[in-house]
Amino acid sequence: MTVENAVKNNGGKNMSYNEFLPSYSIGDDCYKEIPYVTRRYGKTAVVIGGKTAMEKAKPELLAALKGSDLEITDFIWYGGDSNYENIEMLKAMPEVQNADMVFGVGGGRAVDTVKTLCDRIDKPFFTFPTLASNCASCTAISVIYNADGTFKEYAYLKAPALHTFINTKIIAESPEKLFWAGIGDALSKEYEVVFACRDKDMTHTPLLGRVLAEACTKPLVSYGKKALEDCRNNVSSKNIEQIALDIIITTGLVSNFTVHQNNPDPKDDYYYNSSLAHCVYYGASLFPKCEHDHLHGEIVSFGVLCLLTYDEQFEERQRIFEFNHSIGLPCTLGEIALTEEDVPAIAHKAASVVEWTYVPGEPTEEKFIKAILDTDKAGKEFLAKRI
Repeated sequence: MTVENAVKNNGGKNMSYNEFLPSYSIGDDCYKEIPYVTRRYGKTAVVIGGKTAMEKAKPELLAALKGSDLEITDFIWYGGDSNYENIEMLKAMPEVQNADMVFGVGGGRAVDTVKTLCDRIDKPFFTFPTLASNCASCTAISVIYNADGTFKEYAYLKAPALHTFINTKIIAESPEKLFWAGIGDALSKEYEVVFACRDKDMTHTPLLGRVLAEACTKPLVSYGKKALEDCRNNVSSKNIEQIALDIIITTGLVSNFTVHQNNPDPKDDYYYNSSLAHCVYYGASLFPKCEHDHLHGEIVSFGVLCLLTYDEQFEERQRIFEFNHSIGLPCTLGEIALTEEDVPAIAHKAASVVEWTYVPGEPTEEKFIKAILDTDKAGKEFLAKRI
């Protein structure tokens, strides 16, 4: 939004808004920084997270806090999904109410639960990702599901975690498949943000997000294959570190800058955080075999190819075909259990989500259908040449 519009829309005054930036520690022994980083927020912390995640992190956390003034009072399972039912359950627990701060440990759904809980009860919180599969640990947005596991809504939070601790040893010991899917999801960030921002009146905050987005793809292509090998062998390395920083921090910063901001005039609102690649995912989630047998980032990586086709970036699409194939990400519909007959339903669902509103030009379901089918055809031709 331009300054002129801000003035007009707010009675002649410049608008005020807050932007809280994530901070982080990374390394095999980064948990040793916890006492210093948290020193101003109290003496007690409750850990909330996934069962496996807490099992992995607990010895490291206790060792890091030994001899410090900070005490962990309990380890609590987050409930199994990021939904308001689990958030209310945790909110009612005395262990949560009495703790000075909360440590959110685990993957995206566990961390999103903690973020939304602490936003509602106004309690300091810190995040400890045990997977490099998404950027949830340092974003101010949560994905909320219904009690039956279906998508409900996004929760827009006042601020991200006060600090994120990325233990690369734990990341290296995480499931390779989730690390792989995280690469697929992060692959979408640059292409979606730059595409959705096209021809927009970019002011400071979303402009900063767009520029940062341009740093997302290169590390994935440069370090991704070797990082997957290191994860397979549970070896903490520079490759693991660079991919973890890309997936968790770089894409997280971009998300914080490009997620929807409410402005007085709706035409000045923006949501440039994701676009057509995620639209493919939303549509694909309608089909149980795809949704149950294939991971979010895996499906999104095929969506990246569809976006590049839609936007006629064929040279870049070829590069991503090569990259996807090199690490086993999909190049065709069949690889994610979809068929040509499923595509109209995918496009119809895509046209109903917020991302569709910010697609440049005048998007139509017909054009999107064609892009998906053309991608599938090109993917089959590409793979045929690799046999």
